[in-house]
Amino acid sequence: MNKCPFCRSPIEISWSYCRNCNKPLIADISNLYYNRVRPIPDGTSIYANGFGEEEEFFDVNIIDDETIEYELSQLESQLTDSERIGKNMGNLLLKKASLFYKKRDFSNALKNLELALENFKEEENVMNLIITHNEIGLIHEETGFFDQAIYHFDRALNFIEEIDDHIKEIQVLNNLGNVYHLINDLENANKYYQKALTLADGENLELEAIKTASNLVEILLSLEDYDRVKRILKRNLDFFVQTDDIYGVIQTRTKYGKLFYHLGEEYYDQSFNCFTSALELVVGIKNHISIFIRKKLEWECYLYLGRLHSLWDNDLEAEDFLLKSLEAVRTFEIQENVKEGVVLEAIAKFYSLKGEDKKAIDYFSYSKDIYQKFGDKLKIAEMKYQVAQIFREYLQNDQKAIQLYEEALVILENLNKPKNRADIHNKLGDIYLSKQLYDLDLALSNFENAKNLYAELEDEENKTIMEGKINSLKNTENHNATL
Repeated sequence: MNKCPFCRSPIEISWSYCRNCNKPLIADISNLYYNRVRPIPDGTSIYANGFGEEEEFFDVNIIDDETIEYELSQLESQLTDSERIGKNMGNLLLKKASLFYKKRDFSNALKNLELALENFKEEENVMNLIITHNEIGLIHEETGFFDQAIYHFDRALNFIEEIDDHIKEIQVLNNLGNVYHLINDLENANKYYQKALTLADGENLELEAIKTASNLVEILLSLEDYDRVKRILKRNLDFFVQTDDIYGVIQTRTKYGKLFYHLGEEYYDQSFNCFTSALELVVGIKNHISIFIRKKLEWECYLYLGRLHSLWDNDLEAEDFLLKSLEAVRTFEIQENVKEGVVLEAIAKFYSLKGEDKKAIDYFSYSKDIYQKFGDKLKIAEMKYQVAQIFREYLQNDQKAIQLYEEALVILENLNKPKNRADIHNKLGDIYLSKQLYDLDLALSNFENAKNLYAELEDEENKTIMEGKINSLKNTENHNATL
């Protein structure tokens, strides 16, 4: 039986809208599953093949190692012939790089792209320089070398200005936004997405505007601009339904689920329905997409369903969905990825809530290691803080808690995060008042630091609390001195 992806009510295939919720339905959904699914990748490739039609450099819908090896051997022969007669080999190297990527061999893909880049520099072929810089940027983004990714996207953008290609400019602006989002630089991510969206709307490039707005939603959720998120998602869903784009519908349903999750407890049921309906749509196309694309579509649905079940105290379901999310990420990313850190952190928090302290500490540690690899210092500090909380509140190991709090402070001092630092100084002050580690001077010092930071933040409530603690300790100290 077919069901409405919005309200889950039974529907007829011929219906253009749901009779229960009045939402528009995907036209002829049974036939749509047999159409080509066009994923919107995390990073946009602008690699074009020899036939002049756009090809996704990162498309891994069909992976046949034997076919790829045959194509690589053919390219090697062509490269040898080209080298012998002094013919430029850039385009052949670009094709070779794309095959290595389909094998998930990033090292050889990057090596061939860099060789292609040198060839295109000699030719002064601006279009191919744009393509190659962009593809190098995408590989550096995937492997966690974000500074290098930004450099190559910037280079591609500079060359695009010479040829005035609006679509390619929008795509590279989105790629820059994606990288800045990955390193939690929301200001720059927002800047590049907004620039791309303004350009797409100004040039009446509807598909590019839809893709860009979809990326922008992630930033707006972090900024809690929920009204704008609603407007964007409505526009996007209408577009994908009208164009029979099943992938776009799945992606938008997932983003609706995240929106409802962020809106709070009153909307959790709607969030749950969005994620489950998205997963059901994935099942409908699973035979027409690669395992990598399928897992990319599933991982966030599993993650948020795990979080929802945890909030509802459905521990078995929560653990199952969270572990499915981890398996999905590890399938489509092949190498370690920031997304894996996000899932590991969610699993750690789940075990912490369950009181399984050893597992929680282990998973926070695994997550920290991922964030360490990708240079996310704020997340490293957060993971140390979370583990310190467990040692302090549940394992009564104040010495270990102090060590981790102070390690987090060292990181936060260089990140301009006064609120986080103030909270840690407050907790350290409390620890130094405990019977086991009583040290009045250290307690006072930490409360003073917390008070000054709260004052800097103009947080009068917490500043007043710190002043109360400080005055109480000083009064106690004066009283003891008179005895």
